[in-house]
Amino acid sequence: MDRKMTNLDRRAVVPACSIAEDEGSVVARLEMPGVSREGLEIKVEGNSLTIDGRRSDEEPRGNWLLRERRHLDFRKAFTIDETIDRDGISAECVDGILTLTLKIKEAAKPRHIEIS
Repeated sequence: MDRKMTNLDRRAVVPACSIAEDEGSVVARLEMPGVSREGLEIKVEGNSLTIDGRRSDEEPRGNWLLRERRHLDFRKAFTIDETIDRDGISAECVDGILTLTLKIKEAAKPRHIEIS
């Protein structure tokens, strides 16, 4: 099984994530409801890709009557293999979905060999 990106988290899945490979890239989409760009930090160190996030709720002006949403800190970590171009990683956060695009190195992409 080809594993370009491996989830290192063994606890409850926060945030939910989907990963697919398409046209020379690996694309990961993570649910980030209520998390702003300023509340996200994405780092690549060696073979580790780490996403740290923070969601804060505003303090009420009165007393809480119901409180189901809470302040949330999370970390999601992945191991990325040597086929991923560390300089070719980009991120976009739109409508509560963080999309990470990880480019695959040219040397690692399949290529067609012509028969002479």
